[in-house]
Amino acid sequence: MHKNQHLLYSIIFLFFFGWNSFSQEKILHPKNEFRGVWIATVVNIDWPQKATDNVEKEKADYLEILEAYKKLNYNAVIVQIRSVGDAIYPSEFAPWSRFLTGKEGLAPNPYYDTLAWMIEQAHNRGFEFHAWLNPYRATFDLNKNLLSPNHDLFKHPEWMIEYGGKYYYDPALPEVQAHLTKVVKEVVDKYDVDAIHFDDYFYPYAVPGKVFNDNASYQKYGAGLSRSDWRRANVSNFVHAISNTIKESKPWVQFGISPFGVWRNKYQDPRGSETQSTSNYDDLYADPMLWMDQKWIDYILPQLYWSMNNTRASYSKLVKWWSENSNNTAIYIGHATYKIRADGDKNWNYMTEIPNQIDLLRTFKNVSGSAYFSSKWFMGKNFDVVRHLEENQYKYPALPAAVPNLKHVIIDTPKVLEYSKDSIKYNFTFQSPLNTKVRYMVVYGGEHISKIDINDATKIIEKVTVKEVDGKITFAIAAGKLNLYKACAVTFIDYYANESTPTAIDLKKPYKNYTPNQPNENR
Repeated sequence: MHKNQHLLYSIIFLFFFGWNSFSQEKILHPKNEFRGVWIATVVNIDWPQKATDNVEKEKADYLEILEAYKKLNYNAVIVQIRSVGDAIYPSEFAPWSRFLTGKEGLAPNPYYDTLAWMIEQAHNRGFEFHAWLNPYRATFDLNKNLLSPNHDLFKHPEWMIEYGGKYYYDPALPEVQAHLTKVVKEVVDKYDVDAIHFDDYFYPYAVPGKVFNDNASYQKYGAGLSRSDWRRANVSNFVHAISNTIKESKPWVQFGISPFGVWRNKYQDPRGSETQSTSNYDDLYADPMLWMDQKWIDYILPQLYWSMNNTRASYSKLVKWWSENSNNTAIYIGHATYKIRADGDKNWNYMTEIPNQIDLLRTFKNVSGSAYFSSKWFMGKNFDVVRHLEENQYKYPALPAAVPNLKHVIIDTPKVLEYSKDSIKYNFTFQSPLNTKVRYMVVYGGEHISKIDINDATKIIEKVTVKEVDGKITFAIAAGKLNLYKACAVTFIDYYANESTPTAIDLKKPYKNYTPNQPNENR
């Protein structure tokens, strides 16, 4: 579909739903937009491709994922680092994952700290790294022979509840909550993650004919509450504890949750959505509305894994509902790339389903991005959708904006110490800022030193990972990228994802220790 047809499509939807504001620029090429992809490790959904893959192949396959999504102008990876009481990193609290090494408890050989390496490679390519943990799911099946002797199922069987062919940690137990909080704290303390991410697995999805038997803990801790309210309180208390733990350790690390896409149905609650579906509140005992109200989470990423015209749960209605009901957090939308041409809902047979979903969400001012489950569905398949996104919705880079709870003004601005160029590259050296912990620098192109629009995504030339050495930041940009411009502007991006005031550079003349211009019309 031609981009003009997409624009017409969005205008029609805008008119139909009665929205008041419309921005062609926002719909076509937003400068600030979260673009994430889930990389699932459980049962080797995405990575590693096989549990028996050697380290060299694991690394090559992970880099291939990063390069593919960098080409698509994505800017965040959500990597599953704990799926079933295990870890893809050296942990005091969990054994090495069998999905990584083929045998639970067995370290990689040759040894490497998998998580540290993955984070470094992601940051080197300009991605945020969101560490995705499944806190409550303890096993994927009932086969104990696959587990390490150090698995919590053996160390603390009193913590476990068997349900629907799996074991789960009992969310009600204070010792379970304390243990899982330590699991998260270890990751935040040891690793340079940008966010901790939970998905939709809180109390388990209902299995017909089965009962989640938490009678003992309910009798011990549930006095005065219905079982449903008690379960929701257990989850909310845990979410609150995780939020506090993260911020006490590293206040810039975000806490994000991607809940099931329906909070409550309207027939259950007048505030709910016009859907007929499983719901967070009533079935999973999760209350995302409370988490947002209390500012316990930094972003919410509801999984709207339905087509726009689904009769029981319409993506179109749900994106509008979440836009109107989110508060205190950034809101991104989860898309089901795994359903493309693989679902009973025939709307997924159309190449334009995902592009149209993106166009629609961009018409809501407070919806600021997307994530996709999962990475393999744009890797070697669905080429027509990938090509369409490359040429249209994701033609230009975008930067994730700071989430509402972490927004602030950066005091420092880039100070150029030296700039030179040759036929191959442009070399830049900046003074390290005194007051700002900088994650990236962004370079924008312009026709004149006084006229560089840093709000225009089409002018983003490069997002550079900052490496500070001896109080200086040095990097190079390929000549082919900058030769198109007569000037450029450079900004800092701090660890909170805030962007500084730009510094402009005249590309026509090399210099040392010069006084930079600061364009004042661009922000």
